[in-house]
Amino acid sequence: MALAVVRDLRPELRLETAEEVAAFEQDLLAEFVLARASAGVLDDTIRGDVGPVLGLREWFGRPLWEMEAQDLDRYFGRHRRDSASGTKVRQAEAFAVFFEFLELRHKAGIHAATGFVVASPLDEMNRPRGGTSARLRIPPPEAEVTALFGGWRCDMEEARKYAPAARNYTASRLASLIGPRISELCLLRIGDVRWDLGRFGKVLLKGKGSQGRGKKERLVPLINGSRDLLEWWITGPRWEFDDKVNDPRAPLFPSERRYGDGSSRAVTDDALRTGLAEAVARYLPHQVGQLTPHVLRHFAASDLYRNGMDVVAIQEILGHEWLNTTMIYVNPRELHQTGENPQVAWSRRETEGVRSLYELAS
Repeated sequence: MALAVVRDLRPELRLETAEEVAAFEQDLLAEFVLARASAGVLDDTIRGDVGPVLGLREWFGRPLWEMEAQDLDRYFGRHRRDSASGTKVRQAEAFAVFFEFLELRHKAGIHAATGFVVASPLDEMNRPRGGTSARLRIPPPEAEVTALFGGWRCDMEEARKYAPAARNYTASRLASLIGPRISELCLLRIGDVRWDLGRFGKVLLKGKGSQGRGKKERLVPLINGSRDLLEWWITGPRWEFDDKVNDPRAPLFPSERRYGDGSSRAVTDDALRTGLAEAVARYLPHQVGQLTPHVLRHFAASDLYRNGMDVVAIQEILGHEWLNTTMIYVNPRELHQTGENPQVAWSRRETEGVRSLYELAS
């Protein structure tokens, strides 16, 4: 009996460029999602695992197979020091599952391709302790959000302080329409609203930076009724704070606190959070403690998708670096209810492996 030479038909993987590394990372993430689905894990649970992993990757700035225990020490000990214990415990669980996946399936391949030996950075020394109280950020249905803002605006004239009530309403409503972060709302200036750009006008948002790169800016079109909202605000209630409406450097959303010259300071995120919380308690009480400014950002993503915008365009509006992050923001209910072919949005930009992630989510 003669011996035959058996050859692996797959070419040996070598990652040499940043683009190859990024594509390989996307493939791994798509395979991870598919593997979890094949084990019978619910889609919502998978999303709850993928979100923290993407957040860790963004913070680390390098592929996660390069991470060591000391890196995770800094993540939990400094970056996430003030997070709730339940949130950190839930994140640690997601990290443990993902690194177990890398070790079981791709340890040898990653070592051959990169020289790094995959090992979970999570151990008994840095594993967070406490109860698991974290939950997925699932926005309320469209009808409930409509009822919230409808009641809020109708009763605004009766508020003890009309101007702050109108400001909080406008900022929160804008978050529900085009999804700016609360930090971006606080940074907005009058001059950031560019009425003459594009069909609807645009607003310049200064997003969060990472790895010392500073704030990332993006121009977002004033779609979904956001132009009408800002026109109403700037030509009306904004004048209640000061007479700097025509000053491009003046805050779009001012505080009641003033500088020495009488001009208003910029609103703080605490003021906007409090304003939304009070409105939710009054008009949508069963959502108390759940409907936050960040959940409104999730609602905006789902609402835009429901109204026909593809996920790649939503990614640009929200300012996400990773398309997978945007997928987490789109409510799974909307993925079931729309008739869009899930592959359409992915095919222009992503690999076949990542397209599997979208198919799973739908």
